[in-house]
Amino acid sequence: MSGDIDQSWQQIRLALRDSVGERTYELWLAPLRCLGLDGETLVLDGPPEVAAWARARYAPALRTAAASVLEHQVRVAFADDRPPPAAAVAQSSGLPAVALNPKYTFEQFVIGTSNRLAHAAALAVAETPTQAYNPLFIYGPPGLGKTHLLHAIANYIRSFGAGMTVRYVTAEDFTNAFIASLHTRGTDAFKAHFRDVDVLLIDDVQFLERKARSEEEMFHTFNSLYEAGRQLVVTCDRLPADLDGIEARLRERFAAGLVTDISTPDGVTRLAILRKRATFDRIKASENALAVIAAMVATNVRALEGALIRAVALASLHGRPLDEHIVRESLARNGCVGAQPLPVTIAMVQEATCTHFALSCDTLISRSRVARVAWARHVAMYLARELTDHSLPHIAREFGGRDHTTILHAWKRVSHEVVHSASALSDVEAITLLLKAVA
Repeated sequence: MSGDIDQSWQQIRLALRDSVGERTYELWLAPLRCLGLDGETLVLDGPPEVAAWARARYAPALRTAAASVLEHQVRVAFADDRPPPAAAVAQSSGLPAVALNPKYTFEQFVIGTSNRLAHAAALAVAETPTQAYNPLFIYGPPGLGKTHLLHAIANYIRSFGAGMTVRYVTAEDFTNAFIASLHTRGTDAFKAHFRDVDVLLIDDVQFLERKARSEEEMFHTFNSLYEAGRQLVVTCDRLPADLDGIEARLRERFAAGLVTDISTPDGVTRLAILRKRATFDRIKASENALAVIAAMVATNVRALEGALIRAVALASLHGRPLDEHIVRESLARNGCVGAQPLPVTIAMVQEATCTHFALSCDTLISRSRVARVAWARHVAMYLARELTDHSLPHIAREFGGRDHTTILHAWKRVSHEVVHSASALSDVEAITLLLKAVA
């Protein structure tokens, strides 16, 4: 993007902020990027859910803001509507141009029991290509983070790889580019594009099934890179042995290194993913709201994040806080019924306790000896021991780094009080009901 349009885009952003308001701008328009001005068309890009919402709701505001800065009417298009100029040039030569997603980094990847080995292997490959696992084959159902890891490897190498070249491509784009090179007699350029790199990342390799010529070309590309000591990382929706439509020799190449999987995240990991996404996108959501989504959307990460965005949109449209009530309404509107059990966490216990006693979390875990605060803290400690599987030392650390004997004392006190005091029993039952609403 030229300096002139870059400057103009900054002015357009200011005009948008004034026209739609600070909150709406930060939520739906701030993530957009300008790819350039192609004639009378301003080409924008952004996260898929943000781009879709901006296209549907804010296209007139975008056109008005652009016209006020550029002093003539322009059309607004998004990257998934039409290819930007650079991509168009690449496609005309039969070679795919794939932009890396800057959000897909190792820092933004949430590690859980379902993906720990795949993450560790991908990071090892990024830090020391060809020295750890070559090839690395990551498999699992769609929407669980395989593409995220490939982009994370590429982003890491581009930032810290000391000039190493890395290329990401989907198997579908590889196939289309190969077919195009046959028609244009550009096979030499095609081979150089994919073989003259230090690291090649191939996504969704199952697309090659029953595509004999593309499969053969992939086999030769794979061999060329491997024999030259280059790194290969491949993702797929199943194990190499289960790729029935691909020749045995290529399946053997895929399985020659480390084969690891990514599976559906558990409830704790789903909640952690939502917390990180909310923090990254500056979304103000209660812990209970995130817990409801984590409990009711258990298919994959893509569906999980989509549910959060839809809830944000509904809350924004109606001017309501993003709490568990708006989340349940949003999920119901989108046909999500039923719930998967979500393990209660110490953080959930603390938030529910704070809600019941109208305290801040800082006050709850503070050293305050005020009777009401001390009682609330002891109830939270009691419930943390009763409802989670964490050890006493771990619970103690989550309550301001206390000693485990403090947790044991609190548990004994509350255990006694709930038997002899109706108000104590009422406190414990009320907080337990709050937790059941999100578990």
